[in-house]
Order: sequence, then C-alpha cells, then structure tokens
Amino acid sequence: MTVQHLTPEGMLQPVPYHHVAVGTGTTHVHVSGQIARQADGAPVAPGDLAGQVAQALRNTHIGLTGAGATFADVLRLTFYVTQWAPEKIGDFMAGVEAVAGEIGLPTPMPPASLIGVEYLFEPDVLVEVEATALLD
Repeated sequence: MTVQHLTPEGMLQPVPYHHVAVGTGTTHVHVSGQIARQADGAPVAPGDLAGQVAQALRNTHIGLTGAGATFADVLRLTFYVTQWAPEKIGDFMAGVEAVAGEIGLPTPMPPASLIGVEYLFEPDVLVEVEATALLD
C-alpha cells in the first residue's frame, strides 16, 4: 500500500481523522483548493456549510480520480472554513458524513487540518478543501 494511516496510542482520540500518514510512493498528487461549484461555475449549496463541504469533497474526489488516485492515497487534507466557530462542527461533519460513502472517503479520514479563515475568494464560499496524495 502506498499510504498507511495510523493513530498511535497516546495521541488524542477519538478524532474524525488519523494523526499520521506514512507514504511510500514516488508520484505526488496535489489537488488545489476545491469549493462548492459545479464544473460550469454554478454555486452549490449557498449558505449551507454541510452542503458546501460535501460538494467540495466531491470536487476533490474528481481531481484525485483524474490523477489516478483515490482518498485511500491521500496523505493529508486541509479544510479552510470561513468564520469558523466550534459550534459549526456538527454541520461540518454532517457534510463529510453525507458524502463519505459516495466518494470513498475513509473514516476516520486521513490526517486533516481545519483552519478557520475570515474570508475566501468570493463571499458565498464557506469552505475550501485541499488534498495531497502519493502514488507508486
């Protein structure tokens, strides 16, 4: 296997992601920040964090697939969420859970960071997802 995900004993548990990824492949795949837009640029789920998380992950899946990768190859995910507050975690996780089976996103997820930001490039964009994968 190219990527091994683990959460060693003694690290914070439970969390919805693994703390560590070990990659042994040679081809790096970087999927740029994906947002809740269709291929034609039409917004998806305006004002709905869960819906935007789900669509941004779908778009990340499309990018990975285009490079011959899957979420099983992902070393790291980074989520940027506008106006983040801890009470948004339920909506955020609802978006992840709604799409995980559809796109093959394992649970727990690969190592991930959720970074709160004030603003993304357009006012209706609530979340952006970036992925780094490794292939043999």
